[in-house]
Amino acid sequence: MACLEKDRETLLAFYDFPAEHWIHLRTTNPIESTFATVRLRTAKTRGCVSRGSILAMVFMLVKSAERHWRRLNGVPRLAQVIEGVVFKDGVQEDAEKVAA
Repeated sequence: MACLEKDRETLLAFYDFPAEHWIHLRTTNPIESTFATVRLRTAKTRGCVSRGSILAMVFMLVKSAERHWRRLNGVPRLAQVIEGVVFKDGVQEDAEKVAA
């Protein structure tokens, strides 16, 4: 319980982003699965290729994996996040005050 209380702000920081982004923040699977493929393929061909050809192979593997990535939800909200717009429980705070 003490650990949860100590890290409460960090654990709840998730809710300071737009609700449309939550699904993307919950998982690291796209990163893990992409690099797992690259790691597997490069480990199998380690001694057989030059540095240039291994970099080309990694580039093509990542480019191939990119076709299976899901598109981001709430793309227009990215600019707001970068600008520092404040969100509370996934809703823009200023919009909440206007609605009230």
